[in-house]
Order: sequence, then structure tokens, then C-alpha cells
Amino acid sequence: MANSNTTQHRGWGGAWTEEKLECFENYVKAYLTIMNKYRDDRKWTLFYFDGFAGSGHREQIVEEENDSTTKDDTQLFLFKEGTIVSKELPPYKGAAERVVQLERKKRGFDYYYFIDKFEENLTRLEFKLSAYETKGKKVFRCGDANEQVLHMAAYMRTHPKAKVLCLLDPFGMSVKWETINALAGVGVDLWILVPTGSIVGRLIQNNGELRFPETLEQFFGLPKEEIYNRFYMKKMVPADLFAPEHEEVCKVPHINNEIIGLYCEQLGTLFSQVTHEPLEMRNSKGVTIFHFVCASNNPAAVKIAQQIFNSKKNAKK
Repeated sequence: MANSNTTQHRGWGGAWTEEKLECFENYVKAYLTIMNKYRDDRKWTLFYFDGFAGSGHREQIVEEENDSTTKDDTQLFLFKEGTIVSKELPPYKGAAERVVQLERKKRGFDYYYFIDKFEENLTRLEFKLSAYETKGKKVFRCGDANEQVLHMAAYMRTHPKAKVLCLLDPFGMSVKWETINALAGVGVDLWILVPTGSIVGRLIQNNGELRFPETLEQFFGLPKEEIYNRFYMKKMVPADLFAPEHEEVCKVPHINNEIIGLYCEQLGTLFSQVTHEPLEMRNSKGVTIFHFVCASNNPAAVKIAQQIFNSKKNAKK
């Protein structure tokens, strides 16, 4: 529960949030349509797994203990110092309700897992979803999404008939690469929100220094030297009255494209299929803040996801 040192941020999100949720809902509809054709004959058990389920409302409860935020808690640190603002951050949430209500029209999942680190969020979400009767069992679990994904991956390795649609829509850079790595080779369709412009791009500073390099290593699953070489380049600065010609390190152009490009390349080492053009989301000022990505070992899954992204992109033109 919130205490005197806890700050509540309300009303986060904007048009980009609806865009993201619409794309995901359209995919879930297609996923269930296809899986329902084969699930009985192939004896599949379908799981929906939401690692950052939230409260189901357009608000987010973020615990900001006055004395306990560390530099490893990168997003909260950036939020406190004013580097990012609340309207550029993901709200809690909407996806859970959209998924469970699909059972009104078609056969849904056998199990719905909703994970969140804050018990108050789960209490409110459970109450909200109680309005929807589902044949599939709804499970609400308080805990760290990274740990819960590891448990899920271990279960799937011993239960090959388990098929999982996994949504990781985190608050910042919360998803560790070791978590993603655990999903390699299992029957999962993974959707993940990547904070390209809202967080990661801000850690790649113009002065040639990586901010919180350990966090970036954990996020990309790469040593900081490789990350540095990917995001920085050297250029020659012409001589002037005050200095001779010299070499200078600078950030590569189109940094958000490079960030999502590297993340997708890393996903490609674990999954046979990754959306080649993830959904780019911008805030009200036209600044790129997130990319939405789908990865799977099923070519049809990623093909459908890419078609949904392309349709959304074309609708903007």
C-alpha cells in the first residue's frame, strides 16, 4: 500500500498508448483465431502472461522511497531529476481488460497470469476484471516480472504443449536480458515495449559517455564496450583559430533507430522471427519515446504482427 513517502502519478499516456493497445488487441484476436483451430487436436494449453499488469486504470502507482532510490533504479532516478516527465511514461494499463473481454466473442486462454510488483495494483486489477467471466483461470501474482518469466520459461521446457502469449510492457528498463534469454526455444510469442527515446537514448550522452553502463549491459545483454562502439563514432573537426584539426567522439545519427536496431538484432539471436519494422511511438511533441516489438519462432506470428504495425503506420500517412 502507498505510504507517506510514496508518490502517485496519474493520467499518464496519450495517443501513443491507444495505438499500442489497439495493435496488441488486434494481434490477440488473430492469435486466438488461429490457435483455436488446432488447440484441441494438438492438445495445447494456452497461457496469457502479462509481466507488468498494473491496476487496469489510466494511472500508475510508483513507489518512490525518499532514501532508497539508487542509480541502478535508472528510470526512477531520471524521473526524480526531471529528465523525463510523466506524460512520456506508460500508464497502467488497459491490456488486461482488452484481453479477457475477448472471451465474450471467442474461446480465450486456459490461464491468464497477471504479474505486478505492487500488491495494490493487483488488488485493483482483480476487482476490475471480476466483471468479466472467463472459462480460463485468472491468476494474480505479486512479484518481480523477471523472476516470474524465469519460472514460466522453466515450466514451458518441461511442458511442450504449453503455448504462451507474453506481454512485457515495463516501467522503463525493468526487463533484464537474462529474462529474455530464458525464453529462447520455447513456444512463446513475445511482445515487448522498448523505451528507446524515453530512457535508453538519454543514457547515451552527447559527450561520448554512457550513463549507467551496467544498466545498459543488463538491458542489451552485451558488454559496455560493444554498446559504446555501436552508439558512438569518431569524426574530424576542422581546424579553427583556437584549435588544430582534431578527432572527436560523437553520438551516431538517428540514435533511436540504432537502439531499436541493436535490440532487435539481439532478439534475433534468440528467436527465429522478429518484426523488422517495430511500431514507433511518439509523444505529443513528435518525439520518439518507445518501440513495440514482437518476437517468436513462428513465422506466421511475426508476419501478422508486422502487418498490424504496417497498417497502423499507413493510417498515419
